[in-house]
Amino acid sequence: MSELPDELWRQILEIGVKRCDFTYRDLCCISISSRRLRRLSDDECLWSHLLSSDYPSSSSSFSSSDASSKFLYKLRLERDRYKKAEKHRRTVFRKNNQIKAHFRRLEELEEGLVEETKKLTRTLTELSNLRTVREASVALRVWQPEVIRARQRQIVEQCSVSVDSRLRTLDMELKLCELQLSISRKALKAEKRRLDVAKEELASLKYHPLKYYHRFVDSSSSGPGIKRRSEDVINSQVKQLRSS
Repeated sequence: MSELPDELWRQILEIGVKRCDFTYRDLCCISISSRRLRRLSDDECLWSHLLSSDYPSSSSSFSSSDASSKFLYKLRLERDRYKKAEKHRRTVFRKNNQIKAHFRRLEELEEGLVEETKKLTRTLTELSNLRTVREASVALRVWQPEVIRARQRQIVEQCSVSVDSRLRTLDMELKLCELQLSISRKALKAEKRRLDVAKEELASLKYHPLKYYHRFVDSSSSGPGIKRRSEDVINSQVKQLRSS
């Protein structure tokens, strides 16, 4: 390695960059291997080509600037990292709101399920009482001891509605309650499934093993003032470069 001249190393780096085999990460890794490669990897031609290939709009807007291409590339990279962090934060925020909406929907469905269950219980109770009345009215037509007949007559007289018509109405209400309960259970099951999917998506959004933009994520958790200052610093540097 030490026997190769600088010109040869410079050509190797230029070929790697121009063929898109080398990225800015590769140049940064090469620069920490030795002092000589650090000096060669900081060549203006390499970073100018990376800037024009990765950020063509930035290279044209900063063409009249006196800053180095490496500095401009770093500035543009930091801005992209900040935008990615902000986009990721907004995505997590929307997913959290979606999960809260699923929880509210689940509470509404569970409350509706409880109400339908209570309605079904009341319908079954009234239906059972009316069937008892009908059985008592039928039993009055059959010979029985006087004590039993008096009890059955009392049951029939206490009922002030038409038994047959009310029984038909209650049968219909019972079927409607059972249908509504079935629909509510299916909706509750589907909503729970959607909630589980949203939780898994949120967990995958929060998992970042490489922490590509960890600095901006940390600053976002410290408050809106720090995020705004970071963005203001980047924008002020861009304005200074454009005005120079």
